[in-house]
Amino acid sequence: MRADELLARYVDGERDFREIDIQGQDLSSTHLESANFRLANLSQVNLCGANLQGTNLRESNLMGASMQGADLREANLIGVCLRGADLRDANMTGVSLRGADLSDANLSGVKLVEANLNEANLSRANLTGANLSEANLSRSNFSAANLSEAFLTGANLTIAIFSQAILTKANLSNAIICTTNMIGANLQEANLTRAKVIGSNLMNVNLSQANLRGANLSWSTLRSANLQGANLYQVNLSWANLCRAVLVEAVLINAKLYSANLSETDLRKAIMPDGSTYKE
Repeated sequence: MRADELLARYVDGERDFREIDIQGQDLSSTHLESANFRLANLSQVNLCGANLQGTNLRESNLMGASMQGADLREANLIGVCLRGADLRDANMTGVSLRGADLSDANLSGVKLVEANLNEANLSRANLTGANLSEANLSRSNFSAANLSEAFLTGANLTIAIFSQAILTKANLSNAIICTTNMIGANLQEANLTRAKVIGSNLMNVNLSQANLRGANLSWSTLRSANLQGANLYQVNLSWANLCRAVLVEAVLINAKLYSANLSETDLRKAIMPDGSTYKE
């Protein structure tokens, strides 16, 4: 179907466009609110600046689509394929992306506040500066994704995969990070104040200069992690594995280290729970 035909039918009041094929068509800056595109082929479509509020795109094919600045608030994107799509600065507040494929997509500056990304695949995606506050990211895959300076305050990362992800200067305050795989992730200068990082795998993670004030890292694995200069004030590290971790110049005032594994841990110049400087 051609773009002009689709738009004419929409103007005439038609809203059901399920399973149509409009591959590669130009629908930029159009209004298609509340339309039904379930199982449609919209691959390589230009939807930049389009208004798609409340649109049903469930299980549709949007691979490689251009959607920069599009309005997708409250849209249904369950099971959608957005692999390699350009969604820069799109408004996706409150959308459902459960089980969606956003691998290799460009989502820099996107708004995903309170969105549902349960079991979604965002591996290698670009989410620099994205806002995922209060979003549900449980069981999602963010391996090798770039989330530098992203906002994940209050987000749910339970059982998610963030291995080798870049989260430098990201804000994860009050986030729920339970039984999460963050092996080799870069969280340098990240904000994890009051985050619940319980039972997670942070082996080889970079947390240098990170702020973990009041965070709960009990039962987590931080083996060979880099926490140099990190703020661990009032952090809970009970039963955590810090074997071979680097805590040089880290601040551990009032930290809980009950039954923590500190074998071969580098604590040079660290400020210990009682306020004293560690001495070898």
